[in-house]
Amino acid sequence: MRRVSVFGATGSVGENTVDLIARAPEEYRVVALTGGRNVARLAEQAIALGAELAVTCFPEYKQDLERRLSGTGIAVEAGPEAVVAAAERPADWVMSAIVGAAGLLPGLRALEQGATLALANKESLVCAGDLLMRTARAHGAQVLPVDSEHSAVSQALVGEDISTVERVILTASGGAFRDWPLEDLSRATPEQASTHPNWDMGQRITVDSASMFNKSLELIETREFFGFEPEQIEVVIHPQSLIHALVGFRDGALMAHVGPPDMRHAIGYALHYPERRPLPVERLDLARIGRLDFAAPCEARWPALRLAREVMAMRGLAGAAFNAAKEAALDAFIGRQIRFTDMAVVVEEVLSALAGANALKCDRMRLEDILEIDHLARKRAGEAAARITMEA
Repeated sequence: MRRVSVFGATGSVGENTVDLIARAPEEYRVVALTGGRNVARLAEQAIALGAELAVTCFPEYKQDLERRLSGTGIAVEAGPEAVVAAAERPADWVMSAIVGAAGLLPGLRALEQGATLALANKESLVCAGDLLMRTARAHGAQVLPVDSEHSAVSQALVGEDISTVERVILTASGGAFRDWPLEDLSRATPEQASTHPNWDMGQRITVDSASMFNKSLELIETREFFGFEPEQIEVVIHPQSLIHALVGFRDGALMAHVGPPDMRHAIGYALHYPERRPLPVERLDLARIGRLDFAAPCEARWPALRLAREVMAMRGLAGAAFNAAKEAALDAFIGRQIRFTDMAVVVEEVLSALAGANALKCDRMRLEDILEIDHLARKRAGEAAARITMEA
């Protein structure tokens, strides 16, 4: 029986992971489930899976979670430190589905226990790719990508010599504002940005999809995970979201991964790896679909893509600064402090200021350096957002 933990269990990726585990309860012993404010759902999941431990990252919700799990024998903890401690519990397989930089430390602790880390938290690789992969190697652990694009690349590379890869193409739906006139983007509301045409995701990642900051993170993630050079990594708009990524080889062949927009495919591949098992996902009817469309992304509409390439060129701590500034700018947009188009302005200002101060260079990535630049970038981003608000 495999020991498994799910971090971010009540989010969209976490819910899909719980769904797959619940379909074969005799195969898994659930060590820990963690979540945020939705303690009602966290308690339901913990009871259904017979988890040993349930953790909310918000201490003020501990009493409510304890009440809901009273008499079940399931241990309850709360707070960010408790989430990290849960990751230190021995497990064979750990899903890292916490959104944002908060997922980095639990992921590192899980790797230090030698666990297989199923990584849906792209921010971990963006902020600390070198540190994360170095930690995995040092402890004989394995990192499996769960982002649909990176899972697709990984599957297309099975049995291939990675040195023969010429290009990698990540697909993007274009999000909620793909067809909006450029001049209307500044008036987009958080509610409008929170609706995705294909995927069912949480608010933050859905807004990031509309701004293409999500795809920008995935560009950086592709470099950090697979080691490809920035010029080898491309992005193409694919409205149907059926091709998740393509790998091009030096003989001109393109290997595409095609499947429905259902995260259970990538999660199931990581959960059962290296086996392929039946999954409860739609089987595509290509004749009914009829066509697949592609278009080049417009960087005037999505400046985040240009910023990601600048980050890859900078290296060092630029990824951590980029992600922190992006998260702070996203908070400001969701809080209606700045406009949709101001998010990229804030991030670019922070990157420019920190690069100018020579704050992004590092010879060997350390956790304390990442946390320090994360704090500094968030502070700078908050100041930039406040200034934009005052000038509006």
